[in-house]
Amino acid sequence: MACGNMSRLLSGRLKMAVSGRLAMRMLSGCGWVRASDPAVLSRLRDEAVVRPGFLSQAEEDTLTRELEPQLRRRRYEYDHWDAFCGSTIAGLSLLSPSVMKLVHTQEPEQWLELLLEPGSLYILRGSARYDFSHEILRDEESFFGERRVPRGRRISVICRSLPEGMGSGRPEKPPSAS
Repeated sequence: MACGNMSRLLSGRLKMAVSGRLAMRMLSGCGWVRASDPAVLSRLRDEAVVRPGFLSQAEEDTLTRELEPQLRRRRYEYDHWDAFCGSTIAGLSLLSPSVMKLVHTQEPEQWLELLLEPGSLYILRGSARYDFSHEILRDEESFFGERRVPRGRRISVICRSLPEGMGSGRPEKPPSAS
């Protein structure tokens, strides 16, 4: 696929997945999501979603090749801030498996873990987005239940919705010079 074509294809698939129009079954509550208790799992069932295999290996390879030149020109981001975005965050996890842990900000005994295999899509919205902190576990802490999940180099492609009232995100026409 020509450079840029893969990004356009994935952009459309991501929009459909986040809006729920993509005909894929939600996998919360099975092998990719764990919680501190069944009530947390039930409460976040539609707000913290993992869709393994969202990208095929060929799509992941193509996207990684497209991203590499851009990533080499930038410094590594150790931290990130989710302040200027709307209620939904979607991420594509590339290259290495990892475990994302969400911890309730007011009740830290309530947590959720997402197993992110390479090529998987995760979506955080609502309470999972606003009431829980989220982090990717460091290699030495990277366990999903009893299963060790060794971490290697990882790329995460993040898509964020605009805050309410910010419009479509498309550039507007400049005002007329009348």
